[in-house]
This record gives sequence, structure tokens and C-alpha cells, in this order.
Amino acid sequence: MSTTHFNTKERILGAAEELFAQHGFAGTSLRQVTSRADVNIAAVNYHFGSKENLVNEVFRRRMDEMSERRLALLRKAREEKPGDLEAILAAFIEPPLALTLDRHGGSAFVRVLARAYAEKNDGLRKFLSDNYGHVLREFAKAIHQALPGLGKEDLYWRLDFTAGALTYAMSDFGLIKRPSGVPEKVHCEKAAQALIRFAAAGLRAPA
Repeated sequence: MSTTHFNTKERILGAAEELFAQHGFAGTSLRQVTSRADVNIAAVNYHFGSKENLVNEVFRRRMDEMSERRLALLRKAREEKPGDLEAILAAFIEPPLALTLDRHGGSAFVRVLARAYAEKNDGLRKFLSDNYGHVLREFAKAIHQALPGLGKEDLYWRLDFTAGALTYAMSDFGLIKRPSGVPEKVHCEKAAQALIRFAAAGLRAPA
């Protein structure tokens, strides 16, 4: 792919990500995307084919790297600390929270991710399930090994609640805001540790 094609595609993805974060998926038109990216509609059709595929590719651009990072940390946790629930949860929680520190659109994607939970978009949910469902299953398997007495249904409920709490923490909608003078990285690490403790307690709670 030429540099021009790469730059055009990245501009479209960046513009779409910002607009989806601001207006949602249904509330953003391709005309708005082309205007923000300073391209014509033919460029969007050439690179993505449809708005639905553009939405999917906005997610793929971030989710591929984040999923690889999660799975790499999970493998490391299983090798170095087998059965350690907190290490498993750190692998699940820390890479997504690190996105909030990404100066290249990471904060916009965090808002897009929150939109994905709030808006009913069956096509997107299928895309995420088909392409990233295996990541959740790997973590479920690791948690089951750490907590063999926890039934499958309870495990999936609790993992769902953990994922929801993680998305909420990433969105920064909560009561606890970063105090002035505290670096974002320090605040993010503190949030990760608090969420790991919370999730571990929830997973270990009696059924």
C-alpha cells in the first residue's frame, strides 16, 4: 500500500473515530466523515466499502493491538504466576486502561467503546464477538483454573460485570476524578489496582 493510500485511510479512520465518539454511530454520516478527513466519498468507498465496515475497522485498528497485549500478558501470568487471579485480572484490565493515556486518539476510542455498549448495533456486536470473543474465552478459562469451584454461569456473569466496570472506568464518568497535580499515568495505575482488587473480590465471593 502506498504512503498516500495509508495516510488517506488513517485520516478517514481518525475522523470517523472522533465523530463516532462525539455523535455515536447512527448520528454520524459519511458526509461528516469525508468533510472531517478532507477526502471524497469515493475514497471511503474504496478503502471501506460501507459505513458498517468503516465502524468495524475503527474498532479493529485499536482492538487488534489491545487484544494481542492482553493475551501476551495472560500467557506471561500463567507461566510466571500460575493460578494467580490478580495477575490474570491485571492482564485483562491494564491494556484497555492504558488506552486512556494514548495521545494518538486513544481517549476518543475509549468514548467510542462506551458508545458500543450504550447503542444497539447488532452488526458491530457480531463483529466484536466473531473477532475478539476468543480473548474473553481465554480469560474465562484462566479464571476457571484459578477458581475451579466457581460455576461457568457465575464466572461469565462476574466477568461481564468486570468488563462493564472496566468500560466505565475507562470512560472517566465516575465520582473519582484525577486530582490536580497527579499525573495521568499514576492515576491510571491507581485505577487499575483498585479495579483488580474489586474484581478479584467479586470473583471470589461465595456463589
